[in-house]
Amino acid sequence: MANIQYYDVILKPVITEKSMNAMANKEYTFLVHPEANKTMIKEAVEKMFEGTKVARVNTMNMDGKSKRRGMTVGKTAKTKKAIVKLTEDSKEIEVFGSL
Repeated sequence: MANIQYYDVILKPVITEKSMNAMANKEYTFLVHPEANKTMIKEAVEKMFEGTKVARVNTMNMDGKSKRRGMTVGKTAKTKKAIVKLTEDSKEIEVFGSL
C-alpha cells in the first residue's frame, strides 16, 4: 500500500441532492483515495475539520462507467466514496456551509 497522508485521503466532497439532504442528519459524502480504509478516513476528517468527531464511516467502491466514442469502447476510472456520520456534539463541516 502506498504511503497516504491524511491530506491525500479526502479528494473532494460529493454534491448531490441526496447528499445535501443527508447533511441535516450530520452525514457528509466525500470522494476518497481508492486505497484509503475507514480508519484513515476517520482520522483525516477529524484532522482536517477542527472540532469534528466521527461516529461511523461507510465506504463503497464505485466501478468505472462504460463509455463509447464511435467504435472505441472504454471505461472511466474507478472511484471510492465515503459517507461520514458525525456525533451529535460535533461541529458541522464548513465546506458545505456556503452551498
